[in-house]
Amino acid sequence: MTPSKPHNHYQQQKHSHDTTQTLPKKVTSPTQLPEWNFDGSSTGQAQSGNSDVYLRPVAIYPNPFLLGDNILVMCETYMSDGAPNEFNYRKDAARLMQEHSDVGFWFGLEQEYTMLDETGWPYGWPKNGFPAPQGPYYCGNGTGKVFQRDIVDAHYKACLYAKIAISGTNAEVMPAQWEYQVGPCEGIDRERFCFFYCHSN
Repeated sequence: MTPSKPHNHYQQQKHSHDTTQTLPKKVTSPTQLPEWNFDGSSTGQAQSGNSDVYLRPVAIYPNPFLLGDNILVMCETYMSDGAPNEFNYRKDAARLMQEHSDVGFWFGLEQEYTMLDETGWPYGWPKNGFPAPQGPYYCGNGTGKVFQRDIVDAHYKACLYAKIAISGTNAEVMPAQWEYQVGPCEGIDRERFCFFYCHSN
């Protein structure tokens, strides 16, 4: 069931950390978004005596989970005095990319992962045992060789919808192990990697 949203109201989900906010109108630029905050002492990003951490939007993406005009938002984190939070690595990265824009930095990411069932056991593995030796699984297809492809395909489509620069995926060397690649992206567009990784785990 897909719930309907109130007329002319839109949701934005902000990262880092995952929070959701209701907006009165459609947003087309991060400059249209308000600054927001969260309790950094609950996430290990601030001390309890000065725990407010402020979220400043820097990029927006179509939301593949809520669809429509809803968005995902990449934010930088700042403290109450306006100084960057100590874990705000993107600010320094953006500054360096700008200072050395003539170099033309390119980045790519390859992420391997294994999908586990509710007991923590890899999908497709016999209980209390091990699968057959590697060989048929890598870039494999078909019953008994690859597992959870529907999740992998949904993940891929979600990335395309969100305009994440995903460039490929493949089954890896053991059952339930997969890999995806993102990029190449230039300069601070590498934030897409971080955002992509954050939302797919």
